[in-house]
Amino acid sequence: MQGHFYPENFEAANRAFLFGDAVKAYFFVREGRLVMHEECYFFLMASMRKMRMNIPLGFTLEFFENLFSEKIIAGGISDAVITFLAYRAEGEKLWKSDIHYWLRAEPGNIFDLRQPAELDILKEINVNAGLLSSLRVHCPENIYAEIYARENDLDDVILLNPHKRIARSIWGNLLFLEGNDVKIPKQAEGAYISPMMENFVTFLHKKSIALITEAEFNPFESQKADEIIIFSDERGITPVRKIRSKEFPMERFPEMIREWQSSFAVTD
Repeated sequence: MQGHFYPENFEAANRAFLFGDAVKAYFFVREGRLVMHEECYFFLMASMRKMRMNIPLGFTLEFFENLFSEKIIAGGISDAVITFLAYRAEGEKLWKSDIHYWLRAEPGNIFDLRQPAELDILKEINVNAGLLSSLRVHCPENIYAEIYARENDLDDVILLNPHKRIARSIWGNLLFLEGNDVKIPKQAEGAYISPMMENFVTFLHKKSIALITEAEFNPFESQKADEIIIFSDERGITPVRKIRSKEFPMERFPEMIREWQSSFAVTD
C-alpha cells in the first residue's frame, strides 16, 4: 500500500540529503491510537542529543501527539508505522543550526508477524559497536548488506561487530529463545536501541513469561537457539525460519507476542 508523505522544508540542499546528517525514530499507531509514543519520543530526543543537534524547544511530547493525530490518525489511518526524520539545516555553526523534519506513515499493523525469513551470516563487512551504532542514523553497511541479501536470495543477514560477534540484522535486533531464556545481543555489541523491542521484553519480564538476558554471541551460537525472531521498529516482527542448514520452528514466540499485543487492547 502506498505510504503517506508529509515533507517539512525538505529541499534538496539539506544536510540529510548531502551528508546523511539526520536521525530517525519510529512511532506506532494501533487501532487509531498512538502506542509506545513516550518511549519513542524519548529515544528520538536522546538520539538528537547524541548527534549534537540543536533540539527545538517546540519538540515536546504534546507537539508530536498533536502532529501525528492531525496528519495521520485524523486522515483515517488506524494502523501504521510512522517514520520521523529530524535533520540539520546548513549553517556556519552546525551545533546551532535549525532542525527540520520529514515524516512518512506506512499503513499496516506492524505488530503482526511477518512471513518467516531465511538468513545467513555476512562476514565481508562488520558494523561498529560505538556510541552511535545503536541509533537510527545513516549506515552504508545496511545498504551493502541489503543488496548482498537480495543477490543471494536471502530475506536478511546477520551482521557482526569488529570482534566477530553478533550485532544485529539489517533491519533490527535478534532475539534468541533457549528454554525459558530470551537472549539479546548487548547494545555495546552493536545492537540497535529499539523502543518496540524493549517494550516487548519488559512485558515478558514483568509477567514472568521468560528470563531476559543480554549477552555476547559467537555467530555459531545462533545454531543453539530453539527459536529466533527479529524485532524491527521499521518493519515489524519477523520469525527466523532458517540460518544456513538449520531450520527453526516458531511455536512459543508467537504466543508471547499475542499476549504482548493484548496489552495494547483499547478499552473505553
